[in-house]
Amino acid sequence: MKEYKYKINGNKYTVAVGDIDNNIAQIEVNGVPYKVELDRPAATAVKVNTPRPTAAPRTASGEKVIASKPAAAGKGSVVAPLPGVVISVNVKVGDTVKAADTVVMLEAMKMENSIRAGRDGKVTAINVNPGDSVLEGAVLVTLE
Repeated sequence: MKEYKYKINGNKYTVAVGDIDNNIAQIEVNGVPYKVELDRPAATAVKVNTPRPTAAPRTASGEKVIASKPAAAGKGSVVAPLPGVVISVNVKVGDTVKAADTVVMLEAMKMENSIRAGRDGKVTAINVNPGDSVLEGAVLVTLE
């Protein structure tokens, strides 16, 4: 039995609620038993079936699919030093850049990071667009 204590108009009541069977509840108020008919049927316990998580995806041969690291950057590649979102690309294919020139602005950890060319050269390919999310080591720009 569940027991509750109430104070109504200055009077104290101890109410114990017992079993509920066919809309009849066994109630005891200050030690006096009562049978109380409920207005509506008592709610039955609802069992919720939670879905099981799906298994990790697998390849045709049955191996697990695991995201691999970005391909190894070549000698003239400007890579992302940390994961982030590309804010802007400051060069075009064919531009000549110096080592200290900013080629890409990358937002990472709520900070803007200037990604510099790192060496003198000519831009031969731009591999990202503004708004792209990149991983650490991803090739952003290729220099000749």
